[in-house]
Amino acid sequence: MRNPVLKNSRIAIWAAVCLLCACKTNAQQKNREDAEREKLIAASQAGASPLFFDPAAYNNIIDTGTFKSTKEYNVRNGLPNFFQKAQTGKPVTIGYIGGSITQAVYCYRAQSARYIQSMFPASSMKGINAGVSGTGTDLGACRLYDQLLQYNPDVVFVEFAVNGAFPDGMEGIIRQIWKYNPAIDICLVYTIYNGQTKAYAAGDIPDNIKGLEKLAEYYKIPSVHMGLEASLLEQDGKLIWKGDAAAAQGKILFSNDGTHPVEAGGNLYAAAIARAMNALKTNVSVVKHTLPAPVIGGNWEDAGMYAPAAIASFTGGWKNIDTRDVPYLKQFAGWFPYVMKAETPGESFTFRFRGSMFGFFDIGGPEAGQLSVEVDGKPVKVTDRQVRGSRLLVADAVKGSDLINRFNNFCNNRYRGQYEFIEVPQGEHSVTIKLSDKKADKIAILGEKQLADITANPAKYDRTVVYIGKILLRGEVLK
Repeated sequence: MRNPVLKNSRIAIWAAVCLLCACKTNAQQKNREDAEREKLIAASQAGASPLFFDPAAYNNIIDTGTFKSTKEYNVRNGLPNFFQKAQTGKPVTIGYIGGSITQAVYCYRAQSARYIQSMFPASSMKGINAGVSGTGTDLGACRLYDQLLQYNPDVVFVEFAVNGAFPDGMEGIIRQIWKYNPAIDICLVYTIYNGQTKAYAAGDIPDNIKGLEKLAEYYKIPSVHMGLEASLLEQDGKLIWKGDAAAAQGKILFSNDGTHPVEAGGNLYAAAIARAMNALKTNVSVVKHTLPAPVIGGNWEDAGMYAPAAIASFTGGWKNIDTRDVPYLKQFAGWFPYVMKAETPGESFTFRFRGSMFGFFDIGGPEAGQLSVEVDGKPVKVTDRQVRGSRLLVADAVKGSDLINRFNNFCNNRYRGQYEFIEVPQGEHSVTIKLSDKKADKIAILGEKQLADITANPAKYDRTVVYIGKILLRGEVLK
């Protein structure tokens, strides 16, 4: 007779093995889904949009509808300074910063700004579009002053949930805003991607947003769960989250790719902001926002973005190119008034800083080359730290790659903004970045699906060029 204890033990072991395999499979599947989503976000990234826009330019004022939920927004300390100014008819500036969903016209930004304008018709309003596709709070923290703060916004809507929701960068954005001007109001707005509707439908919120909500609660900043209504409509069979017009068949079509709303989806997002604004407008007592001790010791409040010629010295082969004068660079004029261009291997630029991280914001394309890095006079290798929501490389004397490749599978026949950060020990550093003579295997990077253009136009790819639009730092510039 078989030993029942042994039999049960074998069953338990087999069940445990099956569970581990299932967990591993689920984790692998989630990683694949995350990778595909990141590709969609990155693929959406083309050139810059105009930095300023007119909130009254959008034709239709969205209907706030009948949807009501206490979970859709959190009032906290509200937006008192903005509302006080708008209600008295003074000119106001509305700032938006985020990724591609913010950058695009009809994903929520234009509709929400138009609704806010309609709330205060006597107030002259100006909008700022600091959306940069395929980027997260890391680059957001660097470009905050350059693209938003220097224009003195009265309120800033921050959208980065689908772009990694990197909390260190988000806290850096919050703290930078109030260090610059404690009268500026902030509102966090949360977008979601395919699959996350299930969390809202179950009465929960997506995990990545939970980290941002902790910051919003700590700093008493209002927040809006823009995807809640759409999630419940999908649950009720009234909305298709991802598909095309033919598949919708009378239902609301939210998006084509599961991430970026079509106009109808953007209307739902904007309606959530509109409902929140109506709830928030009752608090108009002017306040001076104060900064408590940070939640994250290493947050990015020390991040900044700098014009390259202002802080670095360049060897003779670099050219200062006015982006407005070059057809294929003109679309980036809103981000980069000029770029420093080099196409001869060996050309380099050098700068000094005190801090823990440096990087660059550049433009990719078929001709993009590779860069080598020296820190304090010594060549360094770089390794990807694999930090979700951030492009963090770490400098090492022994481990990693000798080069930073500026060509990727989104550079086929297209120019796009891209960026890198390199982490170094805290301290004073001299950095030299040099254009390498080593070429990336562009055929292997593009893959079979994109080989037609490189086969037909090999000369377009067989070059080594770099366009530096901005230098990124965590720390301070040293002369």
